[in-house]
Amino acid sequence: MDASDLHTGDLHTGDLRSIDQHAGDLHTKDLRARVQAAVDAEISHQSRVLSEIGDDLTPLVAAVGALLQGGKRLRAAFLYWGYRAGGGPDNEAVIRAATAMEFFQAAALLHDDVMDDSDTRRGMPAAHRRLADEHAAAGWTGSGDRFGMAGAILAGNLCLTWTDELFATSGLPVAELARARPVFDRMRTQLMGGQFLDVLESVRGWDELTIDQRIARARKVIRYKSAKYTIEHPLLIGAAAADVSDTDRDALSAYGLDLGEAFQLRDDLLGVFGDPAQTGKPAGDDLREGKRTVLVALTLEHAGPSVVALFDKLLGVQDLDEVGVDELRASINASGAPDRVEQMILDLCASARAALRSTTGLTDEGRAALDALIDVSTTRSA
Repeated sequence: MDASDLHTGDLHTGDLRSIDQHAGDLHTKDLRARVQAAVDAEISHQSRVLSEIGDDLTPLVAAVGALLQGGKRLRAAFLYWGYRAGGGPDNEAVIRAATAMEFFQAAALLHDDVMDDSDTRRGMPAAHRRLADEHAAAGWTGSGDRFGMAGAILAGNLCLTWTDELFATSGLPVAELARARPVFDRMRTQLMGGQFLDVLESVRGWDELTIDQRIARARKVIRYKSAKYTIEHPLLIGAAAADVSDTDRDALSAYGLDLGEAFQLRDDLLGVFGDPAQTGKPAGDDLREGKRTVLVALTLEHAGPSVVALFDKLLGVQDLDEVGVDELRASINASGAPDRVEQMILDLCASARAALRSTTGLTDEGRAALDALIDVSTTRSA
């Protein structure tokens, strides 16, 4: 099967196993294993660095290590294939550079879970909950919750430090690092801006906005909190290191932004309708967190007074029970918003694929891998 035969529109029924197998043919599975080995090696190295302080730091490192076990490794994959598509060789240097993206994501998740007051991550207690439990088990004084939040913030800061260290010492040639560094720095700065934008949107309200303004705000959050650091920036870091032409980099940027938005729109659907056994988070968690997503904006576009009142009452209630979640879900389904979001995902995938096909200087293997990653990123259940 040629990568060009894989089209998201043909796969909306979710043939995930065939997609994953095709990605495996493009070394994605091997890449995951190599990235995990690099993650484990870095955790071991940093544990030795911190051992000078003593065993008191073990819980902090353990929380990071637990978070970095498994995962889709998409950010690493996009850096790797951006580099390989530009003609860069397959070696351990690019694997280390790609692994830096996983530590960067870990930092974002650690901080995100604190900001969202999330209890779980990937089916396990979130780091701040894990540390709070250790506080309680040890019988220490003070607030266990505050201890857990402080520890998770510091663990996230460690991950940011290790991201920079991994990238700088990856072993990529100096000229390649110099070309890629501006994108790397932009990624780190803009994600923090995107995180704050998400917090800001959760408090300033939508009441006075038109539907177009609501969607525009939600999509802006998607772009800067998710799409760029998930796909566009890792891809461009790899492409810049490999000295991909400006024209092809522009095309890859368009590919990455469209695919990154589609990726997050899928996350938004999973955040409301996903199976907790697959997503690793409680069902309806985005509703409890009061996320003002495109899905919610479309639901409210033609909503009557009773539905608007329901969302005003229940959206963002942290202890919202299953009955409340089901009420909100029913209104979302009845509005037709999920189908409209699904169509947006299909359209964005089509435009991402068109941007990829417009490139002229990429390797065939790299282009095929990036084509397959469109479906891997958006046709998923977790």
